[in-house]
Amino acid sequence: MSIEYREYANIFKALSDPTRLKIIDMVSCSPMCACDILEKVEIVQSTLSYHMKILTENNLVTSKQNGTWTWYYINHEKVNEVVSFLNVLSSDKKYCICNIDIFPDEYNQTCKCSKD
Repeated sequence: MSIEYREYANIFKALSDPTRLKIIDMVSCSPMCACDILEKVEIVQSTLSYHMKILTENNLVTSKQNGTWTWYYINHEKVNEVVSFLNVLSSDKKYCICNIDIFPDEYNQTCKCSKD
């Protein structure tokens, strides 16, 4: 199993901002236009654009242009993938990272994981 730690680290960075979490929470209920998001989070357009760029680059949110407004949607597939990753990351597993030969020998010798 190959885990893309860097990709998930970037996603967690995207989720580490309270404003972005609030935006995700809002668009999880239903698609929202940028104007409505601006009202609810009380930020200026340029700040919203910055946050939405980060969320869309990490595929947590998708966007669709409708006339002069942009509508934002939660990407349920990506969110479910992140939840699954957290479940795998935090669970007991037969193929623990300690058993992978990417770490120096001294790390493998001190690892407390079961090596059955």
